[in-house]
Amino acid sequence: MVRAIELPAVEAMRGPSAADLIFASLYRQVTTLELPPGTRLSEAEVARKAGVSRQPVRDAFWRLSQLGLLTVRPQRATTVSPISEGAVERARFIRTALEVETVRLAVERRTAATLAALARQLSDQEEAVAAGDAERFHGLDDDFHQMLAATAGVEYAWSLIREQKAHMDRVRFLSLAFSAEQALADHRLILAALEAGDADAAVVVMRRHLGRIAEIIARIRSDHGEYFAGDEPDAPALAEP
Repeated sequence: MVRAIELPAVEAMRGPSAADLIFASLYRQVTTLELPPGTRLSEAEVARKAGVSRQPVRDAFWRLSQLGLLTVRPQRATTVSPISEGAVERARFIRTALEVETVRLAVERRTAATLAALARQLSDQEEAVAAGDAERFHGLDDDFHQMLAATAGVEYAWSLIREQKAHMDRVRFLSLAFSAEQALADHRLILAALEAGDADAAVVVMRRHLGRIAEIIARIRSDHGEYFAGDEPDAPALAEP
């Protein structure tokens, strides 16, 4: 499968800065399925469209391969990797372990200012859902969880989560056509628990919120089986407290 690739021109940039921009652009296109699994990518073509040498493209490809999003084979075609259900389950396990503690700390460390910022952010999510803008909601969803980490004073936890969740992001994006309103409802409940100072309630909602990926992945795989690898989930399920 060969798809047209849209990339911004990179002018007067060299080395890591160019690689970062190319990485971010390709990451977005892969996780939003603009570049679906099986898509062939060419270093030369990407470099030409971005207006850079092949080295920053090679660097971006390598970083994407480390996240499991690209399969890079020397002297052969580089392709967008299939979604690994096992990788999704591992990301869910790691993310839940980190975010449960994050939201508990966020309750303890919240301020009137951080609560107001989260409330404004939920208003933006509501607008995105009402407009049916899946890509905007996808970004706002991440922003909400990052803001919780900032409220808790553990931004580094979100950095660790971001490194693990690439396969999970593709499943989440595919699910937004039928799950965005539920995700928004969960976010409202998390904010309500923060406002009430109820850490136990916040933990319960966060576990349920992140655990929904297990409920939807079967539906996604049924509808888009061609996007998935032939592996099996290998992380233990997370029990409700």
